[in-house]
Parts: sequence; C-alpha cells; structure tokens
Amino acid sequence: MQPHGRRRFSGLAVTVSLLLLFTSTASALSAVLGIDFGTEYIKAALVKPGIPLEIVLTKDSKRKETAAVAFKPSKSGSGPKIFPERIYGGDALALSARFPGDVYPNLKTVLGQYFENNDRVSEYQRRFPELRIVEAKERGTVGFSSRCFDEMEDPFLVEELLAMELKNIRANAVAMAGKGSTIKDVVITVPPSYTAMEKRAVTMAADLAGLRVLSLISDGLAVGLNYATSRTFPTVNEGSKPEIHLVYDMGAGSASATILRFQGKVVKDIGKFNKTVQEVQIMGAGWEKTLSGDALNQVIVDDMVGKFAATSHIKTLGKEAKDIQGHGRTMAKLWKESERLRQVLSANSETQASFEGLFHDDANFKYKITRADFEKLASRYAEKVKAPINMALEAAKLSLSDLESVILHGGAVRTPFVQKELEAIVGSADKIRTNVNADEAAVFGAAFKAAGINPSFRVKEIRTLDTPGYSSGASWTADGKERQQKLFTQTSAIGAEKQVSFNFLDDFTFTLYQQVPGIPGGPPDNPILQIRTSNLTASVKKLEDSFGCVAADISTKFAIRLSPYDGLPEVVRGSVSCEATEKKGGVVDGMKDLFGFGSKKGDQKPLADDLDDLDASSSPTTTEATTTSLPEESQNSDPKASEKEMKVDDKAKEIKKKTEIIYIEFTSEPAGLPRLTPEALQRIKERLSAFDASDRTRIKRDETLNTLEAFSYKARDLLEDEGFIAVSTETLRTTIEQKFKDASNWLYGDGADASRETLKERLDELRGLVDPVQKRKDEAAKRPDAIKSLQEALDQVKAMVDMVQQQREAQVIAEEQASSAASSASLAASESESSSTSSPSISTSTAPVDDFADLDDDAYATSSTGSSSTASSTPQPPPPPMYSEADLTALTSTRDSVQSWLDAKLAEQDKLSPSDDPAILSSDLTAKSKELNKVVMDLLQKQMKRTSPPPPPPPKKEKEKNKAGGAKGGKGKKVKVDMEDVLKGKGGKGGGAKELNIEDLLKDMPEGEREEIERAVRAGRAGAKTGEEEGPKAKGNMEHQEL
Repeated sequence: MQPHGRRRFSGLAVTVSLLLLFTSTASALSAVLGIDFGTEYIKAALVKPGIPLEIVLTKDSKRKETAAVAFKPSKSGSGPKIFPERIYGGDALALSARFPGDVYPNLKTVLGQYFENNDRVSEYQRRFPELRIVEAKERGTVGFSSRCFDEMEDPFLVEELLAMELKNIRANAVAMAGKGSTIKDVVITVPPSYTAMEKRAVTMAADLAGLRVLSLISDGLAVGLNYATSRTFPTVNEGSKPEIHLVYDMGAGSASATILRFQGKVVKDIGKFNKTVQEVQIMGAGWEKTLSGDALNQVIVDDMVGKFAATSHIKTLGKEAKDIQGHGRTMAKLWKESERLRQVLSANSETQASFEGLFHDDANFKYKITRADFEKLASRYAEKVKAPINMALEAAKLSLSDLESVILHGGAVRTPFVQKELEAIVGSADKIRTNVNADEAAVFGAAFKAAGINPSFRVKEIRTLDTPGYSSGASWTADGKERQQKLFTQTSAIGAEKQVSFNFLDDFTFTLYQQVPGIPGGPPDNPILQIRTSNLTASVKKLEDSFGCVAADISTKFAIRLSPYDGLPEVVRGSVSCEATEKKGGVVDGMKDLFGFGSKKGDQKPLADDLDDLDASSSPTTTEATTTSLPEESQNSDPKASEKEMKVDDKAKEIKKKTEIIYIEFTSEPAGLPRLTPEALQRIKERLSAFDASDRTRIKRDETLNTLEAFSYKARDLLEDEGFIAVSTETLRTTIEQKFKDASNWLYGDGADASRETLKERLDELRGLVDPVQKRKDEAAKRPDAIKSLQEALDQVKAMVDMVQQQREAQVIAEEQASSAASSASLAASESESSSTSSPSISTSTAPVDDFADLDDDAYATSSTGSSSTASSTPQPPPPPMYSEADLTALTSTRDSVQSWLDAKLAEQDKLSPSDDPAILSSDLTAKSKELNKVVMDLLQKQMKRTSPPPPPPPKKEKEKNKAGGAKGGKGKKVKVDMEDVLKGKGGKGGGAKELNIEDLLKDMPEGEREEIERAVRAGRAGAKTGEEEGPKAKGNMEHQEL
C-alpha cells in the first residue's frame, strides 16, 4: 500500500472520476419539468438555473395545452412510408369537424384500460363515434386505427399517442429554456384513484417521449405542496396541533378529495444543531370517477342532440337521435361547443349557440340553455359531490369538524351548483378556500418536487408523505392452497417497509397484488408483480452443510416496501437465515493467543517463562523492548498462578450462537397488464422516430415554400427599382416578370402540395435570373468607393517608397563618411604609437603609481577626463540601416503589381455596358488594398525591431543580499555592510542604502553576540583611525566584512 499522501490512482479511476464530474456538471446545467397530466389540458412548469418555477407556454403563448393530437392526411396519399402531419392542442381540436376520425382528445380517460367489457371505453366511443377504437392484441388494451394509414398498419396504443403529446410539451420547454438546454427529468401528477396499470401506462408514455420520471405524485398532494411553499405551520414537537385541510379537485376526468395534514417538526440537523422542517402528509383520499367536467358536458350534448332530433328537418329525413349520435362530424361540433356553453353558464344565467351545416352539411340549428335548465339536467351529479369527501373522511378516520378548510382545485369546480353542494356539506361558506390557483397549483407543486429531488437545486425543505390509494398484499400457493397476507393499507405511507416470512426452503414463486374493487375487465385482486427465487434451495443446503443448521430453525424472509417512485409494492431484498452454534476458540483464536491478542479473561498464557529461552546474542534494544511489553504480573508470577492459568486453558471451549444469513437471488416480473415485447416496443419507437423525421422534413418544406413566396414578392419590387433597371435589359426584365407570374400561379395551384425538392428547383430557377442582376446592381454601388480606397492605398505606398529611398541615400553617405573617419583615425593611431616607443624612459618615470590597481572597477562610475578624451578621438561607427535593399524591392514590386492590375481592370470595365457582368469586383479591390496594407505593416514591424534599444545590463550580483530590502537589521538575519559605513554609524549598501545607527543594528541580537560585536566595532574604529594615517591601502583591506 502506498504511504499516505503518495497514493497513486489508476487511469481507469481517473477516467471514471472525470466522467462523474462532467456528468454532474451537465446535470447541474440541465432543467427539470413538472407536468400536470390532466384529461382535457396538460400544463407544465420549468425549473432551471435562472428560471424558477415558470409555466411553459405553448406555441400560441398560452399557459396550458389542450390534451389532443390530430393526424392531418398527407396530400401524397397514404402508404407505409408516408406519414401525416401531426397537430397538437387547440389546432388539433379545430380539425375535429373536418377529420373527426383522426383527432384524439382526452386520451387519459382510456389510458391503462382493458378493451373488453369496459364502460369507460364504451362511453369514450359514444362521445367520439368517428374514432376507430380497436383492441391491442398483445396487451388487450385500447388501440386506435387511423385512416391516414393503410389497413395493414399496426394500431396506435394510447401510450404512443400520449408520448407524442409529451414530446410536444418537452419541445416547448426546451424552446423556453434556451439553446443547448437538456430536459429529461420530470415529475408527473396522477389522480389518487390510479391503479398500477394506469401508473405504468403513464410511465411508459413518458419513456417513449424520452423523459425520465423521477416520481409520480397524486394531484391532491401536489396542490398541498404548492400550498405549503409560502406558509409555515405549527410545530408539533412544541405541543402545537397540526392543520388539517381537504383539497377538492374536480377536473375533466374525475373528482377527488384529499385530506392533508400540515405541520412543522423539529428534526436533527448536521452536528449538534436542530432545524425545523415542514411536512405535508396525506391522511386519506376519496374519488368519484363518474363526476367530472366531461360528464357535465355530456349532459349538454345529450340535450342538444334531443332538441336537434326534434326539429322538422330531421323528422323529414326520418332520422332519430341515435343517427345523430353516430355521425362523427355532428358530434364533434356539438362536443366542442358544449364545453364553451358550460363555462359561460358558470358566470351567466343563460347562453346560446348556433350551428350551420350539421348532419351531412344539410341543417342549421340554434340552441339555447339557461343555468336553471342545466342544473336540472345535472341534478343526478349534484348528489355525487359529497361521495369523494365521505370516502376520504372514512379512510382518514376523521369528521367534517376536524377540517379547517376545503381548498378548491380544477376547472369544473367553478360550476355554481358544485360550490353550493360543497358549502352545504361543510356547513359554512367560510371554510371554502380559493387561495390557491385552481388551474396551476398542481403543476407548480409537481415542479417543486422535481427540483427537490434533483440535487442541482436547493429548495425549501418540505417533506411529503404520499399514499398508494389501494390496499396491497402478497399471495402464494402452499400445500395446494392459496395463501394471502395483507401488507399495506390505502393510507400507508409510501416508502414504508415490512418484513414478510415464508415457510419455504425450496425455490418458490409469490405474487404482490393490489386490491381494486370493481376494476373494469379485471379481477378484484389485481396482480401487479411476480417474484421468483433462484438460489433458495442451494442456500438452505449450504446452511445445513456448512453451519449445521436444522430445517426447523431456518427462516425465509423478504423485505417489501411501497416504492417511492410510483407507490406500488416492490421487493427490496430477501434472505434465508438460521442461528448456528459456534465454539469459542479454534485455529484463529489459537493464533491470537500465540501472538498475544487473546482474550483478557484468563485464556491468554503468560509469556514470562519464555523470556529465559531468548537468545543471549540478541541486541539490548530488542531485549529491553520485549521486557517492557510484558505486564507487571507476568514478570513476578509464581508457579501456582501459572498452573492455575494452564488449568483454565484446558477447560472446554464456551458455546455461543451466531446468525448466519445468505441473501436470496430473485427476479421480479410485472404482472397483470402484459408488458410489450421487445420487438413491439422497438417497432413503436421506430414509428415515433419516423414521425419526427417526417415532421422535420415538413418544417423544412414549409420554410422553402415561405422563402419562395417571399422571393416572388421581392422580385416584383425589384422590377420597379431604378438601380435594378439600370443594370438589366428590357428582355431580361420581361422574362423575369413572366417567370414570377407563373411561379405565383403555380404556388396557389398545384404548388401548394409540391414537395420540398420541387419547391427548391423553382426557387433556384428564379434566383438564377435575379441574383446576377442584383449582383451587378450591388457592384455598381460599391465599386467607386472600393476603387477610391485602393488608389489611396497606392498613394500611401508610393510615399513610403520615396521615404525609404531617401533614407537609403542618406545611409550610403553616412557609411562613406564613417569609412573616411576610420582611415584618418588609424593613421593618427600609428603615428602616436611610434612617438611613444621612441621615449619609454620618460613615460616610465612619469607614470603614477596606482595603489588601487588590484581592485575591481565600478561599472556605474563616471568616466574620467582622460578616458573622455580618448573616446572622443576614436571614430564613431555609422548608425545601423533602418531599411534594406530587399525592403525597398518588396515595396516597389507590390506597388507596381497592384497598379498594373488596377489599370488593366479599369480599362476592361470601361469597355462593358451596365447590363454586363462586371470585370472588377469590389471584393477583389478590397483584397488588393489588404495586400498593400500588409506589406507596409510588415515593413514597419521590422523597423520597430531594428530600432528598439537593447535591454539594460543586469546589475552586478553581490555575494549576499539583504532579504529585508535594505540595510535593516533583524533577529536571526545577516546584514551585509561596509565596515567604514559601520564605523561611521551608517547601514550597508544593500537595498535602499538607508542610514542606520549601529544601535539599531545590534539591539535585537542576543546579549553575548551583541557584546562581541561592540568590541569588534570599537577595535574597528581604532583601526580606522590608524588607517587614515597609514594610507588608503589599509583602509581597503577593511572593506567587505560581515558582522
């Protein structure tokens, strides 16, 4: 093992670490989405750094998207490789009157439903009679057959159509988050009545849409979570009572009531600190699936059908109400209008609607309804308003008096008679609260939960406790009989775990089920998960053979919990175990006793007797260490004590119990609704991908069509432009005008359905006529300025050439003068040398003696008069040349080349007419200007390098430097000073040469050293006085000393 601080990591570990780092960084930059998955509308909220809890807008800037998708038939017909155009939201509903068989609204109603013997499927078919609802053979669920495809095409699953809608929501969110954003994680709301089949169907749709579901959250809890984000509740640890509220949610698909407990709680924080967190817990939930906005709409539709069937026109045709209900276009128009009428009646006492071309485009119909009439028609639904509340109170074991308020949520809850019924149930209008956003509270709660799950975001700590909605248990077969055990109730907290024991010692299979009373087309105990063990038999045999376990003592257990992901029961782990007997001691304990690690209760032998057997030649250090390691009792032990310990060691080893555990390997397979085969799942994904590719092609085709239309309008303006006319001929303009007329007529005829390739060919043909003329027009406008700029550049280069030539001539003259001066100086030097040689005696006698000849010269000292006269007599060399002959040649050749090119092009251009293509382009002129500028800039850079002064020489390095930046004394520091300066009471020459008294230099030194230095200084001063008398030589010997 590497020592601490020097441990090395493998390349794989480093790679994995970097991968995790980049993954976490990408995750931090990604966004999360909360989706309120409603029957009629889908709403989404985005959480992203810089965008906290923002509603995702649709392409029409609306805050909610209609839950509908439509297939618009392709103009190319139908076929295996031809895909229709997909349209979403309100635009899809607008096509319901034209294509009622390919508009799929409110799909949540039939999600996760069996096809056979299902009232919900029958009701959906009655509302939308033109849709082809078929059975998905592989699963037995609902499927749709589209008229846009041939009969051999596989039907569309509800999950597949919902995946298209979720993809559209995700695309809107990505567009809102900005370019480069990734959105994958999502939390989706579901009704509390959703079964395992429906929850799995939602998850499957999200997976097909490329989304990863972090969690499913019930509608009521999502509203409560949003309610708690801006509030603080009583702390139950301090004796306060929690707040209990009921969320009544009535949407287009169903009505539900959820009782929530809001409270604060003090919990342990990091270290010794505590913190207060908020908790939102579901105490009970109830629902009524037949009470919904769609059900109220159906009341109005049935009334309209009855009154329309009673008109004289229909009677003349001999038709009845059932004939109208079977007509797809008529029902689509009536259903769409019923929603508007119901909403108007919530604020008005009466309303009306007019229809044209109903029933085979042959009849007109006017309909009028009052609020009183509507409430009379819906009287049977008024009685159902209290059903969810009673169910929730029963599950929570509470009464109405325990509720502090009723929080309203959902669009249908605004219906006047619904609110009246709620006021009558709770007994007071004061308890009815509208202090949350009835449309967006759930989606905000889902987005808040998504941000809380994602570690990239830090939000207010609110703990939520959801419930499964249904009871669940385990079932298995033993001794030929069916056994069951109830595990969780409908109010059990999601995340709760239970240990379940089974009397099996061989591999077996058991099933987890969900109790769903009255599930359409399914059993009352709906199986949801099948568990099969694989190593139980082998594990039991190992316990018996290796540990001596008896079959009666072996127990098999499984840990089962409610999944925090979807609230469904799941198996966490399984184990088989027994209590085996174990003797204390054995080989391992013997080795421990041998090395002195045995028990301290008497089974460890003393080592005192072994000390006499140590080798006499062992080192004293080893002997001493061995002796000191013994306890005091062993050093002075007597024979009786040793004999007693030996008897203890000979006793039988003690017996103890130990639990041996072996974990069970098992497989979990979803039960109930069959899963799609890998082949079927791959086929669906490929079809979705083909749809996406078709949409991208269609978008590009639309862009090409828009470009062609815009280009045709632009060409009309160009034909009237004076500049365009000046550079084109009359014949060409006539041809262009005719071509664009033909293209315009073609666009509004056969071209409306043309492919992108055909549109692009038309566009290229028109551009081939217009672009050359447009180019000549642009060049004619740009050319004069470009020629002027190039001519100015040529003039600048010419001036540069003249300057370089003048400097070159001056350089030649300077070199000649320097050469002449050098010759004269050489002649004078030779004459001086001959004269000095003829009289050496005089020079010897008159030469002064230099006592400092052995000292180094000061590099920074000023020159003497003698040296100056010598330097002045030396001839000065000529200055270095600024420009070379090659520089002059480069400038001249480039200027002449560009000038010749310009003259030739201008002459060629003068011969052309305005309607001819130009011989010289503005881009070519700009390129030539850049070429001239480059030559000049290169020459100037060379000149700057030649004339730059050389860097100053580095200062002469001293043997030692004062670290304090000057002659400052300090404790523990050596200070370089000149002895003469010290004697005069000054500091050294290091750093800033600051004056320093000797007392300042020595005050921080130890007392002994300070006395020594003071004696040396006194002696130095005496020597300095003597040195003044003996001359400068003695003084020089005192320099450069260290104190």
